[in-house]
Amino acid sequence: MAKIFVEDQEDDTHVPFLRGILIRSLQDSGLSFDSAYELATEIRNDLGETPLITTHDLRQKTLELLKARTGQDVIARYEKKKRSFAIQVEQRDGQLTPFSRLEYQHTLENIGLTSEEAMDVVATVYKHLVDRRIEMLSSRRLGELTYRYLRQSSELGPAVAHRWLVWRDFINSGRPLIYLIGGTAGCGKSTVATLLANRLDIVRSQSTDMLREVMRIMMPEQLMPVLHTSSFTAWTALPGQPEAINKEVTETLLINGYRSQADLLAVAIEAVIQRALRERVSLIMEGVHIHPAMVEKLEINDDAIVMPIMLGVLKRKQLQRRIRGRGTDVPQRRADRYLKHFDEIWRLQSYLLSEADRADIPIVVNSDRDKVFREIMRITIETLAADFNNTPQAVFS
Repeated sequence: MAKIFVEDQEDDTHVPFLRGILIRSLQDSGLSFDSAYELATEIRNDLGETPLITTHDLRQKTLELLKARTGQDVIARYEKKKRSFAIQVEQRDGQLTPFSRLEYQHTLENIGLTSEEAMDVVATVYKHLVDRRIEMLSSRRLGELTYRYLRQSSELGPAVAHRWLVWRDFINSGRPLIYLIGGTAGCGKSTVATLLANRLDIVRSQSTDMLREVMRIMMPEQLMPVLHTSSFTAWTALPGQPEAINKEVTETLLINGYRSQADLLAVAIEAVIQRALRERVSLIMEGVHIHPAMVEKLEINDDAIVMPIMLGVLKRKQLQRRIRGRGTDVPQRRADRYLKHFDEIWRLQSYLLSEADRADIPIVVNSDRDKVFREIMRITIETLAADFNNTPQAVFS
């Protein structure tokens, strides 16, 4: 039997006739499954080899059969109901997935919209689909509708529409995105990394602390003492420093200790990144050992998009509260040790932020989780815009 297409003349779209969608619509109007299946099958058979039917004609044909065999209550519900059917979205690989307003809201939040802004956009797009009784559309068509609405919106406008265009262009490309998130102890690196992984559906995530633990097993303390300390106390393991342990550490000594440990981790960090690049998969790498100098030395191919981010907490008391365990950033068992060395942690943060500023690495102040996510996504899209500048026709055609 030939494929039949349904034409929406108002929206100028053609989608295949799907008997399952019609069955669900009839069930929503009050028919049993058996009755809905029988009626939808009869309509499909009546259409025969008809290549194209409009949504209006299909609806009228359905109403005629309903009037011939059902009561007025079913007919009234079918005529008046405002869509409760599942809209199907055809992905680029041909797979059909139900349109989820919540998931689409999160997609819009990925371009830096607030939850409220994203919900408003989703509501408008969904109403557009419902009013025109669109039961299936391609992901590119959905993206184009969203772009058009964003561009015409008085509250959002062309700038936000351009962010959406860049993001969709990147998603279509399939290129890997590598996040390198640095920052001192307690600034929220792991929390932000987890949030990004969940929102952007990035499967691979790695902490430099975990890499350090693996290396500690391979290299005993007698062989590599710097590796067996915290980043902010690594100076105590430098050669010729035992007499300085109980003294106030100098800036130079603190940084030399940190850099010595970070340099040891650099090989493992780069190995993880290179593996992700070979496999063309996105990755989030986070940890205090993500140092601007290391980022500058990385050998990255032209295919990957590398996003270094330096997190910071600019108020001493706020960072102390995080370390005390009022949040989930630092487990309580480590809080006392961190607070004992808080001055070193604070000075190490100052160094990392200064180095990031020198290297033009974006600095994100971590004061609120949602704000941090929006800021990181804005920075991400600004970076992507240099490589992804296609026209709407090229992105959504």
